[in-house]
Amino acid sequence: MKIFPAIDIKDKKCVRLIRGDFDNKTEYKISPVEQAEKYKDHGFINLHIVDLDGALIGKTVNLDIIKEIVKKSNLKIEVGGGIRNIDSIKKYTDAGVEKVILGSAAIKDKNFLKEACEKFPNKIALGLDAKDGHLSVSGWKENSNQLTLNFLKEVNDYGVSRLIYTDINQDGMKQGPNYEETSKVANTSNCPVIISGGVSSIDDIKRAKELNNNNIEGIIVGKAIYDGDINLDELVKELDA
Repeated sequence: MKIFPAIDIKDKKCVRLIRGDFDNKTEYKISPVEQAEKYKDHGFINLHIVDLDGALIGKTVNLDIIKEIVKKSNLKIEVGGGIRNIDSIKKYTDAGVEKVILGSAAIKDKNFLKEACEKFPNKIALGLDAKDGHLSVSGWKENSNQLTLNFLKEVNDYGVSRLIYTDINQDGMKQGPNYEETSKVANTSNCPVIISGGVSSIDDIKRAKELNNNNIEGIIVGKAIYDGDINLDELVKELDA
């Protein structure tokens, strides 16, 4: 089970949102670069980054910070937020990012997703953010009116290398992920799936492992780390358990 500690960047700071609400955010004093180095020093290998500024305006806003994180941490990094064109994907892959996460643009334009997968083999991850079974887009401000599983079936053969499934109702709430829906997604998906949203304790990590679903590759942990609910020394042990 891969563990992806998370960094959400807004106004050059580490922040966490509640259910994706930009008006309900917590800012943390530690910088994104310092936080990434902290994760590396504790022994983590993977890192999940979201450019929240980018997600809002549809551009790569925090590219310089992410380049610095790649350079200093040497972690395997997946990045999402506002990546709406081929040029933006290239900027991230050139910077050394392992996976580029496409969300809104891929959901609104399946041809873009297909082209991205063809041009950047094994580099494209698909972010599916769902609320009550329907996909949300544009920083979670719009409901796409598309059912998650139906959309996934349509794009399953495009060549996506990883899928990140987030239940918006759980995100930032620290009430545990939606394991049932994630399992349905994993059972449908042709590529490995990452659990996202709602992790509150080490027990949530253990429960994810107990699902024994070979297509669930890992889990993202965010707010619970920043708020001190999960100790990094304790969390990193789950990499080897």
